[in-house]
Amino acid sequence: MRTIPAARCHELTGKSRGRLSVDLEFPYRLVFEPADDEIPKKPDGGLDWSRVRTIQILRVENTHEKRRKSE
Repeated sequence: MRTIPAARCHELTGKSRGRLSVDLEFPYRLVFEPADDEIPKKPDGGLDWSRVRTIQILRVENTHEKRRKSE
């Protein structure tokens, strides 16, 4: 998923740090995180996605509803 440009896969920040998001059909996105027994890390402490073999899907969310709730 990280190599499909249209998916716009990106790491999340803040309370969701360590999780990733990919765009689905607007306005939905899929949120997931690595689920390997040992989470692979780079020397700088960041996630090494080239070594992730298992993910856990956490949720599908409407990004516009989330923004409205937090306003």
